[in-house]
Amino acid sequence: QVQLVESGGGLVQPGGSLRLSCAASGYIFSINAMGWYRQAPGKQRELVAAISRGDNTNYTDSVKGRFTISRDNAQNTVYLQMNSLKPEDTAVYYCNARIRQYTITPYYDYWGQGTQVTVSS
Repeated sequence: QVQLVESGGGLVQPGGSLRLSCAASGYIFSINAMGWYRQAPGKQRELVAAISRGDNTNYTDSVKGRFTISRDNAQNTVYLQMNSLKPEDTAVYYCNARIRQYTITPYYDYWGQGTQVTVSS
């Protein structure tokens, strides 16, 4: 029932910017942490940025100072603003959210389908 849909990916030149969005829909009781992961060809998936319900954030070292994660709890949406993009940022970016569907059931991790970000001149 729960679905995460990403948008905002695409092709951009080095130094450019993109803003990714991910909206959760379906029957949702509560959302805890949300985050963005990415996977480049030949590499393992890595955490890019995460944000807690209370808006505490953390970033992988390679994106600190360039990327900003934020969320809109009223809209069940998480964003990733990506500035000063580099070719090494090229990857498929996946949205993640820890969601509780019912009051007495545990949280589960849900994933979006992924959106391609390509940084190239």
